[in-house]
Amino acid sequence: MILWKKTNDVAFNDVIYCSALQYFWTHLMILFVRQNPRWGGANRALERWLPAEYDDGLNEPKGWNRKRLHNGFHLPSPRKVSMEIVRSPCKHADQLYTQLLVEWGQLIDHDVTFTPQTSGSTAFGTDCLDNCKNVHPCFPIETEDEVCGEYGCMSFFRSLPDCHVQLGCDIRQAMERQQINSVSSYIDASEVYGNTPKLQSFLRDLCGLNGKLAVNTQFRDPKGRPFLPFVAKLPSACHQNPQDPHGERVECFSAGDSRVNEGMPLTALHTLFMREHNRIAEALEGINSHWSPEMIYQEARKIVGAQHQIVTMRDYLPKILGPELFKQYIGPYKGYDRTVNPSAANVFSTAAMRFGHGTISPVIRRLNESFQEHELYPNLKLHTTFFRPYRIVKEGGIEPVMRGIFGSLASAVKPKMMVTDEVTERLVVLKIPHLMDLPALNMQRGRDHGLPGYNAWREFCGLKRIRTLDDLKEVVGDNMVAEKILNMYKHLDNIDVWLGGLVEKLLPDSRVGPLFACLIGKQMKALRDGDRFWWNAEGVFTKQQKKELLKISMSRVICDNTDIKEVLPDSFKYGEYPSDYIHCDSVASMNLEAWREEKSLGGPERLLG
Repeated sequence: MILWKKTNDVAFNDVIYCSALQYFWTHLMILFVRQNPRWGGANRALERWLPAEYDDGLNEPKGWNRKRLHNGFHLPSPRKVSMEIVRSPCKHADQLYTQLLVEWGQLIDHDVTFTPQTSGSTAFGTDCLDNCKNVHPCFPIETEDEVCGEYGCMSFFRSLPDCHVQLGCDIRQAMERQQINSVSSYIDASEVYGNTPKLQSFLRDLCGLNGKLAVNTQFRDPKGRPFLPFVAKLPSACHQNPQDPHGERVECFSAGDSRVNEGMPLTALHTLFMREHNRIAEALEGINSHWSPEMIYQEARKIVGAQHQIVTMRDYLPKILGPELFKQYIGPYKGYDRTVNPSAANVFSTAAMRFGHGTISPVIRRLNESFQEHELYPNLKLHTTFFRPYRIVKEGGIEPVMRGIFGSLASAVKPKMMVTDEVTERLVVLKIPHLMDLPALNMQRGRDHGLPGYNAWREFCGLKRIRTLDDLKEVVGDNMVAEKILNMYKHLDNIDVWLGGLVEKLLPDSRVGPLFACLIGKQMKALRDGDRFWWNAEGVFTKQQKKELLKISMSRVICDNTDIKEVLPDSFKYGEYPSDYIHCDSVASMNLEAWREEKSLGGPERLLG
């Protein structure tokens, strides 16, 4: 029983309220997660939809023993596959969708999956940066070119193994190496808020007593809007402006996900949703002045999480899968299903959701108010933007980047133009002294995780196995590329699942082939149906709140949190400027009055909606 004592001491009341709230939620969650307490949680093993395939059956990646034959042949080096099949010096433009479709995919991927890597030092003190031998935890990628340094290999650190033994597993399953998802798999905006109490506290403006997120105390944009806070440990590893070596340092930004500084579009989206949380929190405080800072924070977070879910399921996935396959694999929402496991699958995290790497643009476009190349901040080659937050702080804020994201066409995937050489030849990874190759890393990671080959996953999805070169030509749609693949892998069952899924012909009105459509659709349906707090689930929001939430759009979020005044009706769908653009005044807006409460109704039970 909770005893509630009303006093005139505001601080005392807040302490009592928070204690009651904590008591309420603790017992509520015990009731809810009694059956499957680890499903969807952070720091649990990625799910296996098919049994792992390791060289020794338990731990060693495919290709660990370089003398071992797979279906009678050696596996090709991922670097060689990347160079001869995947790498492309140019990219064609998608004729329908904007670059925001690509960037949103990365943001949501970071929301639901993150596989930590080992430290990179062996038990005998060998550093993986200097080692070309397969010695745990080093699994270097063999190379035959100079881009990767003098060692004839590219550094690769194995993913950290999960140590948790699941009840009910047989001895072999218990001993088999599994990889960790260190973030919650739910679409819950964890990339904004963090997955640990320590990080969540660091990202909050606790001193402000306003329920807001912390902002940068050193820099603001030209219109006074806030940037993300810097990381706690300084100096950070982010690159500084070489043209201004004595200028003020711009450190790495801090957000709910550590990958926030990888590229300018990702940083811009993180900044956008930090501002959106604070905008909503300020409005809720004005509407419900009796709410505590904790209540304001939690309700604003709940709304931002709902925005992520709605934009992903309504605006993003139907464009990726196509309307028909969205209907087939995901379909209409029928409510929470306690039998559905929402945990992220290994093949989804390590292969299927990485389809977006084929749509990475070689250029970061920065546009002015007329949606032309910015006169002060011109377009940039992608590799000059990695881990360079100073380009946001010192070069016009996020507006030029955001206009470039929704004002430019996305890159298209074609069999002969799969992945830009900006990430096959010039990928920057912090603390790695040489340039990296993203496709090679993807394929090596799949082998590290023991993912079965392309054909095994086609069979899993009920698709026809590829048995002949003619079969491969049919699914790829390009005879020369199909011949190159078979010539390199020698056996069709040896094809890495990421490569096989990427080269498939796109389905009608889709941006993926049949295999990735199946795997992404299966995962996204599980993330929705297995989420007890999905925005449209019973009791999460009131009927009026749901009605208001349906008005949200990326265009509205952009209007509310930047100095941009003209947007597209659907920021994922490309249009010409100015004919297809509308003023922000014409974009539907969510009315937060739906969250108004009378003071007498406040209490822990309020959070049930």
